[in-house]
Amino acid sequence: MTARIAAPRQNEDALRRAGRLENLGLTSLAVPGVALILTAIVLPLGVMVYLSFVGQGGSFTFENYARLWTTPIYAEVFKMTLVVSLYTTVIVALIGYPFAYLLVQLPERFQNTALLIVLLPFWTAVLVRTYAWLVLLQNQGIINHALMQLGIIDTPLELSHNLIGALIGMVHIMLPFMVLPLFASMKAIDGDLMAAAANLGASPARAFRDVYFPLSLPGFLSGTLIVFVLCLGFYVTPAVLGGGRVIMAAMRIEANVRLYSSWGAASSLGVVLLLITMVLIFVASLVAKKAGQGVIR
Repeated sequence: MTARIAAPRQNEDALRRAGRLENLGLTSLAVPGVALILTAIVLPLGVMVYLSFVGQGGSFTFENYARLWTTPIYAEVFKMTLVVSLYTTVIVALIGYPFAYLLVQLPERFQNTALLIVLLPFWTAVLVRTYAWLVLLQNQGIINHALMQLGIIDTPLELSHNLIGALIGMVHIMLPFMVLPLFASMKAIDGDLMAAAANLGASPARAFRDVYFPLSLPGFLSGTLIVFVLCLGFYVTPAVLGGGRVIMAAMRIEANVRLYSSWGAASSLGVVLLLITMVLIFVASLVAKKAGQGVIR
């Protein structure tokens, strides 16, 4: 009787040991990935946070963060960063949504070609594309020269070295990041739903508003978040096309390191920018969750 009871217990213990070994083996497969994440992401972030609390004399201090709130130039930098990021995101959304909708409506044989055209800018360096826009937009550039030759304008338009030029360049670079998530979201929408709404008496505008747009909202929110977050840390395009008149956070960070060798000031600005990004991602996730619940209802 005792042997019969002990046998199942031994089998159970053996199964538990085998399960623990299997879990240990599976966990060990994740070690290289975890090590890579710690080395490439967590460690640099930790160093940045540490440097943000180091003063000029090497001692622990909050002066780097205090400077962000007491120096007017930093308020202007944050304001410009948010304004440029917001304007760029809004313009990209206004262009990207109808463009993605047009791509989805194309026949299947043309969609791959259209997507290839959207992806083409990724094959060219950002710096090259930025200087190409500078050639087009500057006072003696191709656009102003053509308009003056046609007699449309008498003096060159101020299209570069200002906010307008920076926005044009950033919209061009950010547009694919909006179109691709939107296209994937719209592609998954069943076209019969619009026909069903029409059969129930909904006009095309109402069917789009009540059916199509809510279903495409996850892709729209994803694209908006991606564009806005990327704009917050953008450097090359506003530096070249802004002409020194559009100073964003990344440019100020670079200046603190290159001109003043102030790693603490640059790190504190980077930490604040990271916190802003995390808050935006958290808020966007809540909005996306509520939007998803609204669609399900």
